[in-house]
Amino acid sequence: MSLEQLTLRVKPDEIPNDVATMLAEADRRCDDFFGAGLGRRFPRYLPSDPAIVHAAMISLKEAGYIRGNVFCEWGCGFGVATCMASLIGYEAYGIEIEPVLADLASQLADDHNIPVEILCTSYLPEGYEECDGIGGKDLLPPEATTSHGEFIDTAPSYDGLDPGEVDVFFVYPWPGQEELMMDLFSAVSTEDAILLIYLGDREIAAYRRSVGDDDY
Repeated sequence: MSLEQLTLRVKPDEIPNDVATMLAEADRRCDDFFGAGLGRRFPRYLPSDPAIVHAAMISLKEAGYIRGNVFCEWGCGFGVATCMASLIGYEAYGIEIEPVLADLASQLADDHNIPVEILCTSYLPEGYEECDGIGGKDLLPPEATTSHGEFIDTAPSYDGLDPGEVDVFFVYPWPGQEELMMDLFSAVSTEDAILLIYLGDREIAAYRRSVGDDDY
């Protein structure tokens, strides 16, 4: 897989008031949710550091890396990064398979009049699967097939969103899923799209898909 790693000048400066207000409310709702025992189904849920993610999003824009303006968060949880992207100026989508979390993300955005679209679906498009591999998860893409001599389209798609039109993907993967997410990015993105991946402990990286990155 040939992806170009980009240089990020991540300097968490003072967060704008509208972003800070949204983050404070998101923290309160998250604390209430887990404090009430409602999050027992999501024991591995950990939010990324919003200041680092915000600074990285700004860095990508200021460096001129981004080809367009469409942002998609894989596994958006409470929708914090998706909302931040919208406030920065992206056309922002969040993908969340858990209906409870998808509803909470939509509520947070609606209550702050932040235009986002939360899609309650899997970040793995139809036909894609993940399986246990050596040291983590492996991606199994669909194979092109035919029916009665007719080609069956296996192009990836989400509900109402073509991943080929996404300019920036963001994800905070579970441990052991980093390579899976990079493989998924190579499989569903198009030329010059960017993957922003939070690695924990205030570490974040960005990769751009280059010409010839056609492993899938």
